[in-house]
Amino acid sequence: MAVNNAVPGVNQKTNWIDCWEPYLKTYPDTTFTRFLNVEYIHLKTGDGGDLYVTTHGLPFLNNLRPENWYAKKWFKEHREKLTGTSTIYKVPTKITDGKSVDLVVKWCRVGQDVPLETKIIEDVINAEFNSPFEEFSLVEELRTNSYGPKDIKIMLQKPLGIYVPPERLQLWQTGRSRHKIMSKIAKHPGVEIDILRQYILIYKWVKGLNAVDAFEKAGISHEKLKVFTRNVINVLKKKGFRVLDQKPVHFIVRLKPNRTILKNRKNEIPYALVDFELLERTREHEREVKTLRRKKYLSKQRDRFQEHNMETWPKHLLPMNIMGVDYVWGLTESTSGMLWVVGKDPDLFDYFQPERWRKTPRKKISRTDDRYYTKTKDAINIVWKISRVGEKPEPSAGEQGEEIINYGYNSPFEEFALALELSRKGIPTVYPRAIYMTGLTTDTTSYIADDSRFQSHRSILTPDGHLVLRKDHDYIKLWGFWNGLDELLAVKDGEYYKGISLLNALRRGYITEEQYVAVLQRADEMLAACGMKHLYLQGNHILLTLNLHGKLIRNREGLLEIRLCNFELIEKIERRDE
Repeated sequence: MAVNNAVPGVNQKTNWIDCWEPYLKTYPDTTFTRFLNVEYIHLKTGDGGDLYVTTHGLPFLNNLRPENWYAKKWFKEHREKLTGTSTIYKVPTKITDGKSVDLVVKWCRVGQDVPLETKIIEDVINAEFNSPFEEFSLVEELRTNSYGPKDIKIMLQKPLGIYVPPERLQLWQTGRSRHKIMSKIAKHPGVEIDILRQYILIYKWVKGLNAVDAFEKAGISHEKLKVFTRNVINVLKKKGFRVLDQKPVHFIVRLKPNRTILKNRKNEIPYALVDFELLERTREHEREVKTLRRKKYLSKQRDRFQEHNMETWPKHLLPMNIMGVDYVWGLTESTSGMLWVVGKDPDLFDYFQPERWRKTPRKKISRTDDRYYTKTKDAINIVWKISRVGEKPEPSAGEQGEEIINYGYNSPFEEFALALELSRKGIPTVYPRAIYMTGLTTDTTSYIADDSRFQSHRSILTPDGHLVLRKDHDYIKLWGFWNGLDELLAVKDGEYYKGISLLNALRRGYITEEQYVAVLQRADEMLAACGMKHLYLQGNHILLTLNLHGKLIRNREGLLEIRLCNFELIEKIERRDE
């Protein structure tokens, strides 16, 4: 089945940025952003919150401002609780710009446990609620009618916007799973999604009745309602989607004055779908989308340092160069964080949004630090690691230990610069992909013991004037998972190689102790030739490479092929002589 790679919700014959210009000029407090292929106008609300308005919501932009529907007295007096397990209401807006709009507002349940009765359906024991931006992205993709039979078009409730109130809640108030959320709230509380904020999804009210009430009022049997429900599920499946808890209360139909259900010329019951927090692609469709996105990603990753026409760049992304490394910089709207993606291609940015990798199954691959392997939602293999910048190293005592403590851990930006410099000088390294700064601010007094990097980075600012390295945020480094050269994978995808740490190679009998020591010594010599020194080089800082037959790869000189994978304590030797 062909997949349309066009941006959902956008007329491709028109420059989509031009469509927003009148609004950006009329409302100077707004900025344009694009997130997971959906365009938004972002504005700070009068109460200090954030409002993201879609193209569907633009005609009602002033109505959607929270003071026109979420004001305490107005909301309490005019809201109508809707059926369902989530917190969801119908509420009219105040008359603004001569009109009132009926809204459906729903509190996002991302991070909460899916109710047991929902999990049983479609045996999705590991079901997860969509994040607000993921939900809107899937709804808009389904709306484009880009997959499945073209003569089938499903009517959908229109997503108007996402409101993020300014208040921070206590964990117990969010209803989110303590087990899921608290796994990292210790030394690095900002590592998890900004879970102490609420996300309120705003949809346009769809006139009519849910199918359960409509069939009952029309006197139609429950068996026929079951048949209707199965038909809707099958149609949705043909379009490449499913809702894990699909219920007839999620189908809106119309009743005629004579209490019969409205039908079309084909004698079919037209309906509109609502409630998308568990909407997902079918396995077949998801597989095709992943294949397409991964193929595009591999090609773009190979060419990431090629120049791109700045006139075509999205306005919410900007180029940066930090310590000689080119980045695409932008905000991560879902967490109020920041993201630096290595290279000059803005199309790579969305691949590293936290939604794409933070919730995917992960495997810890280090006993000594927080380093994890995961496959992103776009089938990209990455390794992510929490930066230890600001912490004091704890090496063994002695002269070397004192030297390490005085030097401290490199910042993520220093690590990426070192990795790329070494690669240019002929020392293979793992690929640096992106740096993510979490949005959740942290109390740094408990673990910031080394202030040196924060002082040395003070002059490096983001395009919006913030420090790139901040004490009150955590940083996560995203590295490529070594399975083949970028140039090779872009031509033909596959698992060409497998990395194994030097230490594991010794433990598993691939090499002898003599070879282990020789590789460490050779790595030290190679670094020295590049004007660098690793202050604490260990066997898990070097990767060896296995081929498809499980044999270690050697270079032209017959020596084991090595690849550096740790840059936290690499120092430029020239620095000492300055």
